[in-house]
Amino acid sequence: MESITISEIARALGIDYHGSGAIDHVCTDSRDITQGGLFVAIEGDNFDGHDYIDDAFLRGASCAIARKPGDYNGTVLYVEDTRKAHIKIGGLYRDRFDLKIVGITGSVGKTTTKEFLAAVLSSQFNTHKNEGNLNNEIGLPKTLFKLSHAHQAAVIEMGMSGFGEIHDLATAVHPDMGIITNIGVSHLEKLGSREGILKAKLELLDGMKKGSYLILCGDDPFLRKVSDDRFLILRYGINDTCSQIRAMHIIESEREINFTIFSPWGEYRAHIPTIGLHNVYNALAAFTAGCLMGIAPAQCADALSFYATTGMRQRMVDFGGVTIVEDCYNASPDSMVAAINTLAGYPAKGRKIMVLSDMLELGEISKKSHIEVGKFVARAGINLLFTCGSQAMGYIEGAESQGMERCLYYTDRVQLAQAVHSAIRPGDVVWFKASRGMELEKVLALIYGEPAAAAH
Repeated sequence: MESITISEIARALGIDYHGSGAIDHVCTDSRDITQGGLFVAIEGDNFDGHDYIDDAFLRGASCAIARKPGDYNGTVLYVEDTRKAHIKIGGLYRDRFDLKIVGITGSVGKTTTKEFLAAVLSSQFNTHKNEGNLNNEIGLPKTLFKLSHAHQAAVIEMGMSGFGEIHDLATAVHPDMGIITNIGVSHLEKLGSREGILKAKLELLDGMKKGSYLILCGDDPFLRKVSDDRFLILRYGINDTCSQIRAMHIIESEREINFTIFSPWGEYRAHIPTIGLHNVYNALAAFTAGCLMGIAPAQCADALSFYATTGMRQRMVDFGGVTIVEDCYNASPDSMVAAINTLAGYPAKGRKIMVLSDMLELGEISKKSHIEVGKFVARAGINLLFTCGSQAMGYIEGAESQGMERCLYYTDRVQLAQAVHSAIRPGDVVWFKASRGMELEKVLALIYGEPAAAAH
């Protein structure tokens, strides 16, 4: 990170400061502070960064951002909200660089779309992106602080859990182009309705200039209706004949998908090294953005093949002849249906098995959603269903209502892991999916014979 003076930071935060000094890195964890750092005291449900301000100064911090007054042993800038201040400092730093940024949000597929687009842009530009899932009010500023003058483009994913969060992130990033992947039901507990979710996602536009391109999924019933004369809207899809960019002639195989892209720039054959129609949508969004960034369409289509999955997002593992799909990073009714459809269509030599745990943050529709997913599992012809979690009996109820007999519930991860390990055999395809908070990866660790990893 390049050095920033404390005076610059103070001005950006609207603080009257007449001192000197500079910082060359920003941290929200005092243990990461070294000489010349800025410590931002974030308050969480189970911690308070204000308790660690003096520790940060002992480690060499030049300055701290705080909300609570105190007798601290160093220079402190006081703000009303340290999270918002953190984002504003990220925006201050972003403004130092002359590069094109694409902002991505949506209920499902943000990270995968980011990775596809990063592959496309990297075929021509030195491209920066969020690492992992650093897409929220804490992680996104950290992504901005890693920008350098060597970067020519960036792909910035933005996540949220409530109103106003995307607004704050977008106005710091002010992307040159925006992508909204879809409007699902994630975070319905806070946002109240899918209309509310749409409103929250459209806060992305708050950081975009008039005349910017906005790329939307035309197959999404909510995004299909979005209209805004301030922006140039392009839609992509598979089923929507009104979309300007479409995928047709789709051929799925065991580990890849081939399809033809029909676009205003011509027709191009594309190949992506992953499975599931939902990933075709993600690839279409990336292709569209790449073309609009000035990359040759044929080059954009070719670059999609360099996509690589990250973390536990549909990562395929060969485990003694059993194909295990690690898809444990996130879950919602929409992504569950996409996963079930993909497994149902997979050319498995053996059985098709789902291992599911809870979908979180669904509010009043949680029970109904788990039941509906269970019904979908049964109707899709999945051979065996294993479940675990406080809401997971809903899966069983739904599956049994459709006549599925081989659906099992376990009260803890150890029992679930033992049952799955005993049941699977070569040729089977086993898909693990749940919200991140359910830590389904610990079940995988037990199955793989990694009890130490499963214990943490």
